Amino acid sequence: MQWKLPDRPTAPFCPSEVQGMVTVPKTGNRWRQLLAFIGPGLLISVGYMDPGNWATDIEGGAKFGYSLLTVVFLSNLMAIVLQALCVRLGLVTGKDLAQLCRQSFSHPVNVALWFFAEIAIIACDLAEILGSALALNLLFHLPLVGGVCITGLDVMVVLLLQGKGFRWLEAMVLGLVGTIALCFAVEIVLAKPDWGAVAQGYLPQFDILQKPEKLYLAISILGATVMPHNLYLHSSIVQTRSWQDPSQPVSTRNLRNAIRYATLDSTLALSAALLINSAILIVAAATFHFSGNQNVAEIQDAYQLLTPLLGTGAASMLFGLALLASGQSSTLTGTLAGQIVMEGFLDLRIPCWQRRLITRGLAIAPALAGVLIFGEQGIGKMLVLSQVILSLQLPFAIFPLVLFSGNVIIMGKFANPRWLNTIAWAVGLSIAGLNVWLLGETLLGG
Repeated sequence: MQWKLPDRPTAPFCPSEVQGMVTVPKTGNRWRQLLAFIGPGLLISVGYMDPGNWATDIEGGAKFGYSLLTVVFLSNLMAIVLQALCVRLGLVTGKDLAQLCRQSFSHPVNVALWFFAEIAIIACDLAEILGSALALNLLFHLPLVGGVCITGLDVMVVLLLQGKGFRWLEAMVLGLVGTIALCFAVEIVLAKPDWGAVAQGYLPQFDILQKPEKLYLAISILGATVMPHNLYLHSSIVQTRSWQDPSQPVSTRNLRNAIRYATLDSTLALSAALLINSAILIVAAATFHFSGNQNVAEIQDAYQLLTPLLGTGAASMLFGLALLASGQSSTLTGTLAGQIVMEGFLDLRIPCWQRRLITRGLAIAPALAGVLIFGEQGIGKMLVLSQVILSLQLPFAIFPLVLFSGNVIIMGKFANPRWLNTIAWAVGLSIAGLNVWLLGETLLGG
């Protein structure tokens, strides 16, 4: 049977509260068309530089210098491959990953996958709450408990964005990401790292598998970099671009160009995320590891030490500002991901602000409990643990993604070529294998 492009609705699926699509010019040069596709990759990238990344990168840099840069680099390569699969899946099928799971699997399997996706979203939201609350504490001396409660008010941001269109959301996130990048550009100049040692840090470090503590941080970095719910999110929001006249049959050429531009969008955005994550670890290594402060594992300790070690109060202020921007940018995309997961797996549609309240409520409770029980010094450990939880959920999103995007019946001529399918399965199996190793070291090796 000859394959044909799937029938499509006139408007690609996206959460019902995010109205409007971005029209891709049908004529003009390629740069104008590429600029129209720029945006979804940016929304995805903020999940790769959230406060959970900060905790793992700071602790990794302080304890082990530049050696975990290789994990940051490999994690971003994995992310680029997986997000490229999301682009292909969403554009070719006109459906997101959660919808395809509901269409292909039994109800019990879908309920299980939805449950795991929700755990990942709550774990990510926990990191955003703790990061934002900590930033408010460091910058304005607001008590942590008060900061945790204030983060629940970010639902107002979601309400203000309703009906504004996707470009408004993308513009806000761009401003927040730009703030993070600018702050760490200044931090790196102040830290004056050894660039030769930095370059060596990107080379493979095989002793990671031999040191349980280093392996734990490596898995944490992986969990903080490759986000499970981002796979559901990207396969949906990539459809917000109107690249084909809905009154005309879908052109194979137009679809191929759409995949190319959308993949370039996500690759560029994740490359920027790689630079920011690397900058966090490099600043931590240059400032703490080589000054005898290898035990810095808390974000607040890093904040307090930056001024005396770098010799300027601006270093700490920029650090706190970037942390606040990181938490707030991540929380916007977490709302969209939660909506897509719920609608896709359960076919349950609720207003976005209600979804935000549910997710925030489920994350605020453990955040408050952790702050009250462990105090300020326990935040770093909770952030790192949240990233390990994210990593443990990854296979439940990765394997369906690779399975669907490589299926000729679903994807036709746009199914993953053999080389890409091999890489995708290798990524999924590697992540699953590393998680098994981590659990074995934790349970058996102490």
